[in-house]
Amino acid sequence: MTDVVLHEQGNSRKTATLYFQLAEDLAQAIANGTLQPGEKLPSIRRLSAQRQVSLSTVMEAYRELEDRGLIEARPQSGFYVRAARGFAVPDLTQPPQKPSEVVVDPLLAPAELARLHDLKVDFGLAILSPKLYPNQQLQRILAQVTRHDPDILSDYGNPIGDLELRRQIARRSLIWGGQIDAEEIIVTNGAIEALNLCLRAVTQPGDVVAIESPAYFGLLQILESFQLKALEIPTHPQTGISIEALELATRNGEVKACVLLPNFSNPLGSLMPDENKRRLVELLDTRGVPLIEDDIYGEFYNHGERPRPAKAFDKTGNVMLLASFTKMVAPSFRVGWVVAGRWHRELEQLKFINTFSTPVPLQRAIARFLENGGYDHHLRRLRKACAEQVNAAVSAIQRYFPGDTRLHVHVPQGGYVLWVELSARVDTLELLQRALAEGISFTPGPLFSPSNSYRNCLRICCVEPWTIRHERAIQRLGELAGDF
Repeated sequence: MTDVVLHEQGNSRKTATLYFQLAEDLAQAIANGTLQPGEKLPSIRRLSAQRQVSLSTVMEAYRELEDRGLIEARPQSGFYVRAARGFAVPDLTQPPQKPSEVVVDPLLAPAELARLHDLKVDFGLAILSPKLYPNQQLQRILAQVTRHDPDILSDYGNPIGDLELRRQIARRSLIWGGQIDAEEIIVTNGAIEALNLCLRAVTQPGDVVAIESPAYFGLLQILESFQLKALEIPTHPQTGISIEALELATRNGEVKACVLLPNFSNPLGSLMPDENKRRLVELLDTRGVPLIEDDIYGEFYNHGERPRPAKAFDKTGNVMLLASFTKMVAPSFRVGWVVAGRWHRELEQLKFINTFSTPVPLQRAIARFLENGGYDHHLRRLRKACAEQVNAAVSAIQRYFPGDTRLHVHVPQGGYVLWVELSARVDTLELLQRALAEGISFTPGPLFSPSNSYRNCLRICCVEPWTIRHERAIQRLGELAGDF
């Protein structure tokens, strides 16, 4: 009941009542989609019998849900889940057409905001709740690994990675039609190191790198540290980067590399269709522009089959594919990997002089987790939880945010972040300061653009099981946005 108490301002008597607990249960059912918009709720008499509470208790619960805007009464018919208000989907983004110097304000980074402020609800960090990870399983596996081979703790390891793990990664590539050999894989300290190594291999200070717009701020920080310029390419919130715009941008040879997240990009969450991926790979191969593909969210799909990375269409080794187990399995392990294609030798050398190797026991533990089937079972649970959290956030934004809000997608295809576009009169940097004063955080739009664009946009991360605490925080954000 902690989540409830946080937002009832000490009104413990109300949280302790039967009607409020019943309202909480029904609100949760609406949030996770068990009760759909427009669906009729049980009659007061029927729910009274089912829950073994009085008629007045059910009536009070329904009134509470009416006050929250979750349900509505229809004369002579009963109570219904209120239909979510639809939002217009944004069009293709329109970033500047010239490369930009990259300067990222470190004080706006979600981790820094969390460190500096006493937060009650943090929608800024894209770090999943510890409750969603297989911590106990990994503890047991890690203990088995070190018990079976005590000398593993004194093993520096192969710079390109543990062979058991590389074999498991190669086998999993068969799911999306990959023809990857274990010897092509280099294990890294998370996806961040992989991205660093790829950029170091194919660029020099002052070079231009084509990126999505908006783009992950962590990528922008890396570009800034390498003194690289960013060329923002128009991006559609559902289908990803514009191939036509990229074709124009790469005609003069100025672009030296392209960094993309075709599968559930951060922050838009877009999913590039396979035909677009094929065209993307062929275009950049023809132009001699290496594609650095970050597939860190590829496993976070909500339905159907795992989407193929652009690497699946690579015939010449021009695509450098990287991913990580950080988001999916164990953030503290920091185990990522990269298939560098024609730049394998360069990355192997860079890995050697950068960090030499990745801790062997952690690699071996993940390899065993992949091998014994625990990984797939975990992924099914993780994807389901993330989808429920995102759907609950979408529903709340539709209920509480101003009517001129534009939500990039109504039914998220995957991932666990949402990109929200507010009215042009709203400055999300100012909105952030007002929200922080009330213990609520999110990531403002300008952090995702080297040109300081998207001042009326924000990213919402859906990383925890949804509760009334999150619901009230979204409601308050909507109210604050409406004050502009």
